[in-house]
Amino acid sequence: MALHILPDYVHNVHVMQSVNIVELRRNLSVYLRRARQGEEILVRQRNLPIARIVPLSKSEDYDEELLDRAAQGLLRLPRKRLDWKAFFALPAPDVPLGKIWTAIEAEREED
Repeated sequence: MALHILPDYVHNVHVMQSVNIVELRRNLSVYLRRARQGEEILVRQRNLPIARIVPLSKSEDYDEELLDRAAQGLLRLPRKRLDWKAFFALPAPDVPLGKIWTAIEAEREED
């Protein structure tokens, strides 16, 4: 079975496969398998990009509500785990303690 695929396109420094809707419908299981294996697929309608099929992150076990929100486009799942050690090695913001207390008190008054 020969797949008729448009040329690859570069997206975020990696190559993304591109496919028209007719081909996608004809071979949906093939493209879903590729997504499961980590590949991203650009979906085109009349050669205009309209959507992407992207794999869900393999590194986390997300609950169904989070996956639903990601499917609706309300949030993006992380592509890799956060390096906590590197995160906390970043310099802390230089904010005077008085400003912090003022912000906390203002937040409490809003509730």
